[in-house]
Amino acid sequence: MGGGQSPFFPKGRQVEPEALKEVGALLGESPRRRDLLIEHLHLIQDHYGHLSARHLAALAAEMGLAQTEVYEVATFYAHFDVVREDETPPPPLTVRVCDSLTCEMMGAKDLLAGLQEKLGDKIRILPAPCMGRCETAPVAEAGHYHINAADMDKVTAAVENGQIQPDNPAYTNFDAYVADGGYALLKDCHEAKRQPDELIEILGASGLRGLGGAGFPTGQKWKIVRGYKGPRLMAVNADEGEPGTFKDRVYLETDPHRFLEGMLIAAWAVEAEEIYIYLRDEYPGLRDVLLVEIAKVEAAGLAEGTAIHLRRGAGAYICGEESAMIESIEGKRGLPRHRPPYVAEVGLFGRPTLVQNVETVYWIRDLVDRGPDWFSSEGRNGRQGLRSFSVSGRINEPGVKLAPAGITARELIDEFCGGMADGHAFKGYLPGGASGGILPASMADIPLDFGTLEEHGCFIGSAAVMVLSDQDSARDAALNLMRFFEDESCGQCTPCRVGTEKAVKLMAEKEWDEALLQELSQAMSDASICGLGQAAANPLKMVLAHFPDDIICK
Repeated sequence: MGGGQSPFFPKGRQVEPEALKEVGALLGESPRRRDLLIEHLHLIQDHYGHLSARHLAALAAEMGLAQTEVYEVATFYAHFDVVREDETPPPPLTVRVCDSLTCEMMGAKDLLAGLQEKLGDKIRILPAPCMGRCETAPVAEAGHYHINAADMDKVTAAVENGQIQPDNPAYTNFDAYVADGGYALLKDCHEAKRQPDELIEILGASGLRGLGGAGFPTGQKWKIVRGYKGPRLMAVNADEGEPGTFKDRVYLETDPHRFLEGMLIAAWAVEAEEIYIYLRDEYPGLRDVLLVEIAKVEAAGLAEGTAIHLRRGAGAYICGEESAMIESIEGKRGLPRHRPPYVAEVGLFGRPTLVQNVETVYWIRDLVDRGPDWFSSEGRNGRQGLRSFSVSGRINEPGVKLAPAGITARELIDEFCGGMADGHAFKGYLPGGASGGILPASMADIPLDFGTLEEHGCFIGSAAVMVLSDQDSARDAALNLMRFFEDESCGQCTPCRVGTEKAVKLMAEKEWDEALLQELSQAMSDASICGLGQAAANPLKMVLAHFPDDIICK
């Protein structure tokens, strides 16, 4: 027959019978559907601590997928440790230190270097992007155990004591929520005492908008989705990966059923047959809580035939973008879709899909029970409603602050955050997280709300306010953020993939080439597919415009 491969053996990696047996045992009776690929990858990683080539090949065979399909998904997400045959698996325990802006301001670099020197020969120690706990910066994670206000002693103690279990927050459980009138509104909806058009009118009168960053009017979105022919679906974005943002985590940790009731009401209003909650993998304690409490809701008959699916993210900031999130829920890489069509018309599995942020649906019960005027009557400087600000940085009292829409940064710091931290003078602030830009203290009297910051090159986004002091460099802050965007770019489009990389190199230089950086920023803003690339240069442009003393330009 001549040289070459024997015709009795197929090409490519062969599936080991023992690996197939191991993967099959882990999956058990779970369906082998493509949309469950990421969930199955989590099962393997949770059990073995990594994803080996042999297990990836076995999973592909088990699910009837090409090995390339499984491999490209596994390698896309940061939380999957894919180990090739010639590589050594990671150690049983990994400590991660958050290197996002607030944590870096609070000493994360020194903490990381100290841990690597002290423990680096025993365990794996890595930097990691925002963990959604900016109010207690710096933050580290040992396994799935978060260490707030981390220092050497705390991290070392966690490692030595084996504290690697998820955090389990105290919260209002099902019985307590029902005793306080919870789910009465949902029952009224199911019993036709309320009508979808009535609730849509209430939401419109209240001025409630999408609170994940886009700010689209909620009632109008419901009306649009209802206008498309069913069957319809719903997806909830609980993947708040924007550095500086942690409001959704706080609301879920304290009152998860207020969120669940609002979610089910929204699904009822648009007649969504299934709901998919896409939760950050950085919130494992919340996942445990939601699994328990969703089961109680279903056991009480409150889901009314609406299937609720809780899906885990896997460490991809881009999946906060709604179409990338939908791709991930479908078991694919989180690549943003080209639009139109929009997800309201062609979303999950090609069906009309209502996509909402956690906080948006969290307020629905209160808006209906208290009336739209309760919400719309709040506000300052001509703005309307309430906003949940995630405030961190050089302030005395960081945390989630429920404040009137239109409040200024200066008022927010002085009235809600106990003023600036001792020994720190107000220098600047980020009004909308990593992508919202940076403004100087001299511009801290601009109302914070949708549509008020755009003329200044910024936006409020998810209302993550990070406060800088005279001890911080705006240049260093912008470089930190650009490195984050470089790491988190999905790589689909050249302006973002290459633009962020080139920007990091240029910004790391002692002298900035302002003309080249401006040209690069414009190209990224104009030509990137989605908001990540379009907004990545906002902090850079604001530093060039407002912080000349922090940079040296050619």
